[in-house]
Formats: sequence, structure tokens, C-alpha cells
Amino acid sequence: MSAITLLGPAEIRALAQRAGIRPTKTLGQNFVLDGGTVRKIVRQAGVEAGERVVEIGPGLGSLTLGLLEAGADVVAVEIDPVLARLLPGTVQAHVPGLTLDASAATAEVPTVVLRDDAGRARLTIVTQDALTVTELPGPAPTALVANLPYNVSVPVLLTFLERFDSLERGLVMVQAEVADRLAAPPGSRTYGVPSAKVAWYAAARRTATVGRAVFWPAPHVDSALVRLDRREPPAATVSRQEVFAVVDAAFAQRRKMLRSALAGVAGSSAAAETAVRAAGLDPQVRGEQVDVVGFARIAEALHAARPATPGPGTVAP
Repeated sequence: MSAITLLGPAEIRALAQRAGIRPTKTLGQNFVLDGGTVRKIVRQAGVEAGERVVEIGPGLGSLTLGLLEAGADVVAVEIDPVLARLLPGTVQAHVPGLTLDASAATAEVPTVVLRDDAGRARLTIVTQDALTVTELPGPAPTALVANLPYNVSVPVLLTFLERFDSLERGLVMVQAEVADRLAAPPGSRTYGVPSAKVAWYAAARRTATVGRAVFWPAPHVDSALVRLDRREPPAATVSRQEVFAVVDAAFAQRRKMLRSALAGVAGSSAAAETAVRAAGLDPQVRGEQVDVVGFARIAEALHAARPATPGPGTVAP
């Protein structure tokens, strides 16, 4: 099979011009111009040939082609129908031997599939808002690799980690400030809700800074790469939703101590203090000093302190 070629700056701008595309802030669109950056993302993601990878926001296809070059099979989720319609032709022009599978057009969600000569689905394009995706066609993906739109990067990442437990790892490019928050440890200035919630699913670390010049249009801030490796969530007798409710409350007013910050979810400051102590923590600490395991223990203590609900057929005293 002939070599796969990546998009260059001139071709990216020409593609956008021919299609009448102007990158919009609303959709957080900043297209990657530099092939070296694309290959760095793919390399740091540890993508293997034959692996099923989900890409969110493929845009004009820069990263998509890099993933295909590494031998991955890609399912790309694109919210913009204009970009979604443009992507198959771009990929076919750069990846010889791919043909359109007409049968995929019957799917309920607009879907396009490109197959190689052996019938393998190399690229599946799903035209849908990533935040509304609950299932993906084909085999379950084992990796998430994406240049995430700045305006929805954290919600999209958390949504996919929650809904697709087949994901073993991820490599995402996000705004540098967001990268710091995702990878921040407890006790650091940037530790907060995103840090604690991502830690429920995965170990996160910032791996590289990406300058503004590799994007079109150039953003006003630097970007960074964050690597995520899936791990088991903390052992807890309560649901993830209950733990996340405690996380949200703890950081709603960062300057408050836990006994005050959690008064709303506990019912009172006294009840919050009792729960925090039961979790083995000091009620005078603030949320940024507590790791996700600590939040899980607090959620368990709060749950245990709630009055039991009478079951069916029982009479409450």
C-alpha cells in the first residue's frame, strides 16, 4: 500500500476555502497545521496498528491522517456537518485504497465508513455532538486521541471516560491551563473539580507544551498534551454520582473549609463535620487538599448518616 501523506498548511487553508469553512469560536475550532505535532500526539498516545481509536472533533483531518498512518482504525465524532462531509474525500486523497461503504448510510445517526481492500473499516465518521454520544459503531475503542475544542474539553473528556469503559488510555490536546487542571495533584494551586473527577477514572499527566504557531487560526493561549491511563476507580460503597456531588460542593466556594462547604449536601455544618471526621479527615481542610479517595470516603459517610428509606410493604415508625 502506498504511503499515507499528512496535510500541510497550504492544503489545510485551501480545503477550508473551497468548502467555505471559517473556523468558529462557538465550536472551538483551531486546526493543526504541523505534521510534526500530529505525529508527536500519535506517538505519545502509544497508538498501535490495528487498534480502534476514537477521535473527537477531527476537523479537516490532520490528526485523523496521523492516526491512520500509524495503522489505527479510527471512529471520528464530528459535530459540524460541513466538516463531516468534507473528511471522507480528504482521507481518500491521502490514504490510497479506501472505498466508501454505502450500507453505513442507513444508520440512524449520520455515519460514513471507509474500508480498505480487505474490507476493514479504517475510518468511521459519526456526525453528532460528542456530549450526546452514548454508543459508537463497530468494535469498542481502546484509546481516545483528540485535539479537543477548548470550550468543551473537560465535559467531553469526562463524558467519554464515563460512557466508554473500553478506553484504556487517552492523549488529548487542550488549552495549557486546562491541562494543568486535569493533571494537578491535591494541594496544588490548580487542583479542582476537573482534577478530582478525572482522577476517578485515570491517572493524568501533562506530557508536552504546544505552541500557538502550529494552529490555524492561532489561538490566544498555548496548548498542552495530557496523557491519561485508565485505572480502577476508588473502592466505594456509593455511586460515582454521589462522590462527584461531594466534589462539586467542596469546590463551589474554594475558600471554605469542608465543614462549611459541604453543609448543603450534608444538611448542616455539624453533619458535614461529622461525615468528614468519619472519613478520617480534618473538617477544617479545604477541598483542594483532598484526593478522590478522600471524597469517596466522605460520600460514604454522608450516605451512611442518611435515614434509611422504608422498603415496599414496610411501615415507617
